[in-house]
Amino acid sequence: MNVHAINNQSALPIHLGSVERLVQSFLKWKRVECNEVIIHFVDKKEISLLHDRHFQDPTPTDCISFPIDTPDETKSGYTILGEIFVCPEVGIEYAQKNDGNPYREISLYLIHGLLHLLGFDDQEEKARLIMRAQEKSAMLYLEKNKELIHA
Repeated sequence: MNVHAINNQSALPIHLGSVERLVQSFLKWKRVECNEVIIHFVDKKEISLLHDRHFQDPTPTDCISFPIDTPDETKSGYTILGEIFVCPEVGIEYAQKNDGNPYREISLYLIHGLLHLLGFDDQEEKARLIMRAQEKSAMLYLEKNKELIHA
């Protein structure tokens, strides 16, 4: 599987190999097969523009996901799971306010985005609870295996 990680921000140094490992490990753990996933790390200006263009909300957000191909075991051919845009600046601000680690925070944002690509939703309360449980399980698995994003 190809994981294309692109870093277009300078607020937080990111080891792109750790991003690739996190994505590959997570998808293997979830038993999802695809050929490609694209991850963009962007600044607050770019995430705000995307948020406004696609969701009519000009405020910065943590991540935005764009599913492309639905994971399907019977599907053949080249599949692109989707693209995820993550804003490390939002993660840094959240971590500072909550005595957290910005790398753990952006790892969580990436997991959140991947879950969206897999069809999970967080708009309704019941779906949000399911998604939070999935995030928690994924983070525990990835932390145990030392697969979180780092510098």
